[in-house]
Amino acid sequence: MEYTIQKLGQLAGISTRTLRYYDEIGILKPARINSSGYRIYGQTEVDRLQHILFYRELGITLENIKQILEAPTFDRAKALREHREQLLDKRLQLELLIANVEKTIAFTEGRMTMTDQEKFVGFKQALIEENEKKYGREIREKYGEEVVNQSNEKLKQMSKEEFEAVKRLENDMFEALAEAMKTGDPASDMAQKAAALHRQWLCFYWNDYSKEAHAGLAQMYIDDERFKAYYDDALQPGAAEFLRDAIHVYAGNTE
Repeated sequence: MEYTIQKLGQLAGISTRTLRYYDEIGILKPARINSSGYRIYGQTEVDRLQHILFYRELGITLENIKQILEAPTFDRAKALREHREQLLDKRLQLELLIANVEKTIAFTEGRMTMTDQEKFVGFKQALIEENEKKYGREIREKYGEEVVNQSNEKLKQMSKEEFEAVKRLENDMFEALAEAMKTGDPASDMAQKAAALHRQWLCFYWNDYSKEAHAGLAQMYIDDERFKAYYDDALQPGAAEFLRDAIHVYAGNTE
């Protein structure tokens, strides 16, 4: 079946302006232009639009979606299975947040009690899902399923005080790292303070500390652009590499 741009927009629930923009940037071209100058879309374009909207719902940029869809290894069936898993994860996150809101309403109205830990279950699950989406595959390949699952479980069980302490530690680590970079020496006292704070921060997630794993994680900050950007964007270009070097010095001096 074929659709005009207006009919396709109505079918998908998006505007014709959006479809024209998709055409302009090359992510969704019409199958053909008819004799009257109208864009005509076929089944291939309908299926491609479905994938685009799935990926957009998951927060992926149009630029990255285009790269995914045009990759020689793109597998439609595999992509649909991945969409399903991600949407199920998102549904779980929303269900937890809804349940959290409902409990909070009941608590506010005096109909039930609620621990401080329960108040943050949905938000911690959201953080886990975000981290899994961004880094899950790489972390699991490097450290294994058991280590990652234990880390996620520790996050879920964190008390309000522990969760706040994690955030403070991360902020303190970034402040120390910023000061250390002014010295230009990853072995300086301030750089080693940043590395020590980074270790404390990690230990909220890891059951056991290993200097080899710490050094390996620091190297990943350089090898993977997403990890590198997390530190470089927060401070300045070179922050991830400086932290890596500081951690390598720290790990080498750790018993």
